[in-house]
Amino acid sequence: MTRKHIAQAVGAVALIVVGVVAGVTWTERHNRGRPAGGGAISAGPAGVQAGREDAKRDEAVEVTLTPEAVERAGIKTTAARSATASASLTVPGTVMSNAYRDTKVNALVGGVVRRVAVELGASVTRGQPLTVIFSAELADAQTKYVAAQAMLSADHQKLERTQKLVTLGASSRQELEEITAVHAGHETEVAAARQRLLLLGLGPDDVSRLTEASHVISEVTVRAPADGVVIARNVNPGQVVGAGQELFTVTDLSTVWVIGDLYEKDFAAVRVGSAATVAMPAAKDSALRGRVAYIDPRVDPATRTSKVRVEVPNKNGALRLGMYVALSFEAASGRQVTLVTRDAVQALGDRTVVYVQVEGGESRFAERAVKLGAPLGDSFEVLDGLKPGELVVTTGSFFLRAEAGRTRSGG
Repeated sequence: MTRKHIAQAVGAVALIVVGVVAGVTWTERHNRGRPAGGGAISAGPAGVQAGREDAKRDEAVEVTLTPEAVERAGIKTTAARSATASASLTVPGTVMSNAYRDTKVNALVGGVVRRVAVELGASVTRGQPLTVIFSAELADAQTKYVAAQAMLSADHQKLERTQKLVTLGASSRQELEEITAVHAGHETEVAAARQRLLLLGLGPDDVSRLTEASHVISEVTVRAPADGVVIARNVNPGQVVGAGQELFTVTDLSTVWVIGDLYEKDFAAVRVGSAATVAMPAAKDSALRGRVAYIDPRVDPATRTSKVRVEVPNKNGALRLGMYVALSFEAASGRQVTLVTRDAVQALGDRTVVYVQVEGGESRFAERAVKLGAPLGDSFEVLDGLKPGELVVTTGSFFLRAEAGRTRSGG
């Protein structure tokens, strides 16, 4: 009996627990959608209120100000203008040096490179030493020049003596003429030897100092022919070079070329002289402007494109050789559009509005919803809501926006 009573008691407790849990669960489900105050669920009044607020926000209003308020707010208007729309065409481009400003530096004399004074990428000025070459050919040419000078000096003394002897009758006129001819021949040889030294790289001052064998030098300094940057270096110390061999390339990077590819369908949109814009991936906010200088008359049969070349100023060196850029062209489409300045446009919720001066009232301004198109410089294209010639508030549009909001709220 005892065991039977215990079992009945346990069963009764279990039933009580199940009942309590079920009651709690029902209560949570029943109250889940009820307000905290215990009232019935109702979205009607709140939804109506939100709808009224949206309707007020979308309601166009008119703001009337006193002339003094207009002056204090600094309100200024600008007429919406009509312009010819332009279509933008963008192609990938590659930066290259201006080939017309590339200067090749060649060895004027063969020999062995003693030292190189500049590194690749170094900026150089005109006349700056680039490299020094030891040359036996140069030494031999100097020796011949010194010898020719000595012969000319001897002939000159002989000519002077002969002239005196002819005056005294101790020498014939024929002998004088022969010596004069030999002297003229030696003068020509000296001039030719001097010119050869200049062609081999010696300066005029170096040649003028070359009066005897002790002055002969065996090294020639190759100097930069122009200001620029060394973009190619083909020599190292100890290297044997020949006359005419290319040693360096110096280029002026104050302007560069941007080369792009034009497809056949875009040939009519781009012309020589057309304005172009170069945008760099690393600095999208800073664009450089240039003009189309050349369009290749040939079409690549593999890609069906032609090369277009744009010359761009590069004073600060932002464009580096080999850099990939975006090359954009603007071509007139012939379509007339209405433009309004960026300062006149205000965002009001999900709408875009401008404030138009009411005709006949200098202190009355109507809020006008507009539909904008693509940005064009410092202006926006207006697709709907505004006509060319209407006076739109530019300076002071923020003030009118605040006043319109106050009027809309009944303040």
